[in-house]
Formats: sequence, C-alpha cells, structure tokens
Amino acid sequence: MALVGFHFKKITAEKKKPATGKISVNNNVVISKLQEAKLNMGVSKQAGIEFSFEFTVKYTPDIGSITLEGAVVYMGPEDKVKEILDKWQKEKKLTPDVVEQVYNHILHKCNVQSLILGRDMQLPAHIQLPRVSGK
Repeated sequence: MALVGFHFKKITAEKKKPATGKISVNNNVVISKLQEAKLNMGVSKQAGIEFSFEFTVKYTPDIGSITLEGAVVYMGPEDKVKEILDKWQKEKKLTPDVVEQVYNHILHKCNVQSLILGRDMQLPAHIQLPRVSGK
C-alpha cells in the first residue's frame, strides 16, 4: 500500500475580526468520497483509490476559518483496493491501517498549509508550536 499523490482542489481562508481575548480553535478532517483511480505506471495500469477530503480550522468566537479540500491518491494491490472500496460503499468506513496512513498524510500536509495561511491572515497558530524556555 502506497500513497502516491496529494493535491488541493480548493483553499479558503477568512478572517472576520481581530483575534483578541480567549480564542478556541477546532480542527476537523472528513473523508467525503472515495473513487477508483487507474494509475498509469509505465506500460501497465495499477489499481488505486482517490480519497477526497475536507480539512477545516474554525476559530471561535467567530474570528475566522480555514478550509482545505483536496485528494490523496492511494495505490495498492487490486484485491485490497476492491476491499477498501466495497467497505466504503457498504458502511462508509475504512480499515484502521488505511485510516492511519491516509489521515496522517492529510494532517501533515494540511497542518503545514493551514499554518502558512493562518500566518498570512494574522490568525493564531491552530496547533501548538515548539517553544524554548529560559531554563
């Protein structure tokens, strides 16, 4: 199983008012759709899946938000791809190994992009950044 692609389809960032006082930040990732992807690898086609997702960061009280929509492309053996697609179609669920790999990849890419967008929009960091103490 290998993740072979990642791309953003839509990026939205909005700041409604200055960030002051007590601020709450909530992050969320949702896999919205799975579809089969035939990947050209040299002379052969490989089985794959495109996982469409939406990553959101909401700053409350109603300060702003960041929304990233995109897709992760997974390549694997045809039987594994079929199993994943069938389980999704029947139950809208993924196996733990797929969840771990796909979500970690999405979180890695989207957290970095959201930090950059938040900085440019003058919104606070949505994840805890490392700090140096004087001791």
